[in-house]
Amino acid sequence: MGLDYYAVLELDRGATADDIKKAYRKLALRYHPLKCKEPWGPKRFHQLAEAYDVLSDPMKKGIYDKFGEEGLKGGIPLEFASDNPWSVGYVFHNNPEKVFREFFGGDNPFAEFFAEDGSEVLLPFGGPRGRGALRQDPPIVRDLYVSLEDLFHGCTKKIKISRRVMNEDGQTSTIRDKILTIDVQPGWRRGTRVTFEKEGDQGPNIIPADITFVVQEKLHPRFRRLDNNLLYVATIPLAKALAGCTLDVWTLDGRLLNIPINDIVE
Repeated sequence: MGLDYYAVLELDRGATADDIKKAYRKLALRYHPLKCKEPWGPKRFHQLAEAYDVLSDPMKKGIYDKFGEEGLKGGIPLEFASDNPWSVGYVFHNNPEKVFREFFGGDNPFAEFFAEDGSEVLLPFGGPRGRGALRQDPPIVRDLYVSLEDLFHGCTKKIKISRRVMNEDGQTSTIRDKILTIDVQPGWRRGTRVTFEKEGDQGPNIIPADITFVVQEKLHPRFRRLDNNLLYVATIPLAKALAGCTLDVWTLDGRLLNIPINDIVE
C-alpha cells in the first residue's frame, strides 16, 4: 500500500494550505536528522518531504485527491479532454534536504527563527544573536500549465497564493492570500519564466523569496508543437489512404482546412 500523504503530515483530507505548511514546519523540525537520532528517523523525514512536495503543489494535490497515489505516480488522463494522452507520472526527486532548505531558507533553522515544536520565536530588534544582516529565501519555482490555444491567442492567468506577511509590530506574522496576475503573450513557449520579486513569505531578518512560474504546455488532443510549427496527427484507414481522401483539420484560430491525402510514402 502506498503513502497516505495526509496521514504522513498528521492531517485530515480537509486540511488547508496553511495547515499543510504548519504541519510540515513542525514535523520536519522534529524529525530532521540533526534532531531525531532514531534509526527510522531518516525514512520519516523523507516521507514528510515527499508528502509536502505533493500537497503544497495545487496541481499535484488535485491529482492525488482525485486519483490517489496510483494516479499521481502512474499518470492520469487530463481532465479537459477525455481522449488526451495520459499525463506523465509524478516522481519525487528523493532529496528531502532540498525540500527542507527551500521551506526554511537555510540549512540550520534551529538556531534561527523556529522553536523545535514549529512555533515562531519572537526576536528582539537586530535579529538572532544580535545579527542584523538580511538574507533572501531561495526562489520558489512552480509550473504553469497553459493550453496550446492560450499560447496561440494569449490569455490572462490569475493565481492565488498564500504567504506569511509580517504584522505592524514587526514581530508576529499572519497567513494572507494574494492574487498574482500573469499576462500570457501569444507565442510563448514551454520554459518561459515569469518572476514575481519578493512575493514569498515574510519574516524577521528575511528578504522574501522571489516566486517564479515556468510555462509548461498542456497536452493537446490533436496537435503537437515543434518549435514554431504544429504537428497534426491523424489516423487514416488504409483503404481511404490508398484511394485518396480529404482530411478536415480545425486550426487553433478556428479555420477549417481541407487537406487532400493522395500521396503514399512507401
